[in-house]
Amino acid sequence: MSRFPTLLVCRAVLCFGMLLSGGCASWLNRGDQDESQRFEKLLKVPDPPDLIREAAIPHGLQEIRVDGVAVVNQLAGTGGPALPSSFRDRLLEEMKRNEVSEPNEFLERDDNALVQVRGLIRPGARRGDSIDLQILTPPKTEATNLHGGWLLDTRLRHQQLLNNSVRSSDVLAIGTGPVLTRGDFDGTDDVTLQVSGRILSGGLVQSDRKLGLVLRPKFQHVKMAKAIAEAINRRFYFFDGTTRRGIANAVEDDFIEIDVHPRYRQHEERLMEVVRAITVAPESSNTQARLVELAAKLRVPENAADAALQLEAIGEGAIPTLVEATSLPNPELRFYAAEALAYLDRNEAIEPLLAGIRAEPAFRSPSLSALLGLQHASAVSALQQLLDEDSLETRYGAMTVLRDRKDARASLGGENLKGQFRLYQIKSNGPPAVIVSLTRKPEVVLMGEVSPLELSSFFIGPAGLVVRRLKPGESAESTPGGGAARLRISRFRPGRPDAFAEVDATLAGLVRGIAEVGGGYGDAVATLRMAKEQGVLVDQLAFDPLPKSRRKYYRDEDRSGEEDELDEDDVKAL
Repeated sequence: MSRFPTLLVCRAVLCFGMLLSGGCASWLNRGDQDESQRFEKLLKVPDPPDLIREAAIPHGLQEIRVDGVAVVNQLAGTGGPALPSSFRDRLLEEMKRNEVSEPNEFLERDDNALVQVRGLIRPGARRGDSIDLQILTPPKTEATNLHGGWLLDTRLRHQQLLNNSVRSSDVLAIGTGPVLTRGDFDGTDDVTLQVSGRILSGGLVQSDRKLGLVLRPKFQHVKMAKAIAEAINRRFYFFDGTTRRGIANAVEDDFIEIDVHPRYRQHEERLMEVVRAITVAPESSNTQARLVELAAKLRVPENAADAALQLEAIGEGAIPTLVEATSLPNPELRFYAAEALAYLDRNEAIEPLLAGIRAEPAFRSPSLSALLGLQHASAVSALQQLLDEDSLETRYGAMTVLRDRKDARASLGGENLKGQFRLYQIKSNGPPAVIVSLTRKPEVVLMGEVSPLELSSFFIGPAGLVVRRLKPGESAESTPGGGAARLRISRFRPGRPDAFAEVDATLAGLVRGIAEVGGGYGDAVATLRMAKEQGVLVDQLAFDPLPKSRRKYYRDEDRSGEEDELDEDDVKAL
């Protein structure tokens, strides 16, 4: 019998004895000590920061791009067969998934065109919110013009490249609607502009987008996350039915979910900035000292924007400090204080914001945004005053805010033209202008006393539209003594009945007549552009003249005598 197994057993027994006698006990003790230290570190709560932004960074503030492949139909022979490509393969797969019969035959018709669809879902978007869609055709396409087309229902997903393969999310938006081509408003002969465009508010978001705070590693602890959530909920809460509910929920030791407070709907970035400027410690005797410190910082231009955010984060207790700052001589400091007051729903913000809108282009967009949610009737009358300003972007910016406010929408009137788009006639003492929207809402706005049409005989528009000025007595509605001038609008399309309408010889009548003969928003936009190019429309024609959102404010020391060279397009975040 071999002695080798016996020796192994003896050595194992000897080693075990050494462990019991302490020979290896130090190694075991060291392991226990390391584990104990890790456990103690886990139990130890980090020291709280002064402001939440020292411990957390925002999550969910990036726009999400969604994509899809779809079909635009109802084209007047300007579509074409979908050529073999990865886009066609994706579309066929989608059509089969939705049980579309004979998909290959459908894609061969010349009244259809295969297109790519893109959209951006903003931070904090909720299910049912609308988004604009961008329409593109593949690099190789038989389509020549998408004018008058309708995007069939398409499902849009977020796509990412992971491990050298494209991964798609669940359906995040569904898109459909009439196409407004780039050629309709750009008006060049470039074919690429005729086969690309947009659909205003054509996408519907299918799920809520959550915002949140991610705790930095140093502060990742369940008690710290809870303390930060409690600090946020002391400042921001709302009533969900009959229950008071805070906006923050600590779901992990390193993540806090944030609901959008109703006052900050459509201003999610501002909400997150204010949330991160909240102090973690409860309100105490130190609050008064902090108010004094922030009041001093609010008087220093370099620190004023951040000081106003911190005061807004304090809430009602900071209102007297902010109100006092609205009387400062420096317009920049007055603006920051008034903006914070507006988000605190104080009517003391209105006059300083109006002054800033009138005097400084850089203050227009943020001031109008702040006035959008200010729940005071005086805010409506203030916005109505802006409709008489000389600046077209100020007038149209004020008009869009009034349109989006439930308590002011009716004051604008507006006509729904056959469900295709809206026509507004806005009284204004400013220079007359015709405004066409290219984002969110399909609308034509006649601002001020628009001049009569300079049309002596006839005018040929897009898509078979012909506009003719009727001679005196020719109109069925004219009186023997003359009466108001009239227009006859005709529309001739292959394979469809001819359509006619008789309207007043005014710009409003022209727009109404286009809708009467079955024209859509793209027809109205293209007609106005062509009328301007041919001198039929004599007033200014503007496309989306809204205040830009990130303009640079030049302080006196930065201007260096160049005020005359600065224009409204200078860009920089405030």
